Amino acid sequence: MNPSDIRIGFAPIARPTFDLELAGHLTAQVYAGISQRYDVIGSPELIMDGGAIDARIAELSAGDIDMILMLQSSFADSTMILQLARAIDAPLLMWALPEERVGGRLRINSFCGINLAAHGLTRAGLRYDYIYAAADDEAAFKKLHNFAIAARVKKRLAETRIGRLGEHPDGFDTCRVNHQELKRKLGVEVASFELAPFFARARAADQQGVATVSAALEARLAGFADMESEPTRGTLGAYVALDELVKEEKLSGVAVRCWPEFFTDLGCSACGAMSLLSDALTPSSCEADVNGTITQLILQWISGEPAFGSDLVSFDVDSDEAVLWHCGLAPLSIADPDVVPEATIHSNRQKPLLMQFPLKPGRVTFARLSEATGEFRLVIGGGEMLKAPPAFTGTSGTIRFDSGAAAAMDTILREGLEHHISLTYGDHQDALESLALMLDLSVLRL
Repeated sequence: MNPSDIRIGFAPIARPTFDLELAGHLTAQVYAGISQRYDVIGSPELIMDGGAIDARIAELSAGDIDMILMLQSSFADSTMILQLARAIDAPLLMWALPEERVGGRLRINSFCGINLAAHGLTRAGLRYDYIYAAADDEAAFKKLHNFAIAARVKKRLAETRIGRLGEHPDGFDTCRVNHQELKRKLGVEVASFELAPFFARARAADQQGVATVSAALEARLAGFADMESEPTRGTLGAYVALDELVKEEKLSGVAVRCWPEFFTDLGCSACGAMSLLSDALTPSSCEADVNGTITQLILQWISGEPAFGSDLVSFDVDSDEAVLWHCGLAPLSIADPDVVPEATIHSNRQKPLLMQFPLKPGRVTFARLSEATGEFRLVIGGGEMLKAPPAFTGTSGTIRFDSGAAAAMDTILREGLEHHISLTYGDHQDALESLALMLDLSVLRL
């Protein structure tokens, strides 16, 4: 996500009985810092009365902002911040400024002001986060960055439509979908599509489109030309049909019932099609796992890179390692660059087309929008993907959790978490924490 695309509403609040010269100087510093990074709506002019806050509310309301940054430029009571927070439905971050303890006048008294604001917001049932740092503190700007990214993700979720192709398999309650709660808590709409009409569409997929995808894969996948031709064309036809469905229905991602009907009715695997979609930044989950697709979408938006929905299939407590695996639907862009990805067949169903490779080494962030307790919460964790040979056929990676293999395994089983976990590369846990706060989701650390 490009930070310059994020729009921040700025509101510096002060009271004229404090040192306005110092307050204005510090406000200008903060404003310069955020203006260099983001699109800012609202000037650094101090807001000190009802008329000024009314004018700023009108300006921010018209500005299509992603979040509000309220700077406590000096002490003020909670009246103006409550008015602002009630008027504009956007994530709120408050920033209080420390001042030197020199034995003289308390010149801005910023912390006391933000303390009053926090109390008033809490009593009003309004969510917020805060920063207490100097105007040029880089750690403060890093927290602002994570909050701003999370705010944009929250806004995008409210405009999101996920396509669900078929029902989840019997016994896979981990993939159940809760339409009403997803809409209420996240703003996400789920559109359902039947398998049989889709299969007809896949069989009738544009042959030129299928040929184009085939030529591209022949250059990227070892052994692609050796795959059985008819089922391979079936997978590529499914990809073309899914891509068309995404565009027509304005879908942000898809959750696909990938077995048994893809094998028994269409005669091919869905894995390769979903790999291609995820690689092109349309996240795709197997077994009709809508919450998995939403998690991948969140990770993708935060990181700017594809995300992968996977099973955790093996733990080795002695070596402090675990293995993530799926049949062959990981996006090709996360393959180990020292390994040429291969075309392969499904290990159980013996049908193409699947991708086979080990995941690239590097820092990763895990997440899962979980409903294991009957209420939504966000599972968050981090780790290091190790450079390792494939643990199993298909797509797999060997991971070392920050919390350790034993602790991660214990959390998964004692909390009864879903069998799918999503990951993306980089460390994005702080942004996920901010998003959970905005969505009023409890957090479980993995």
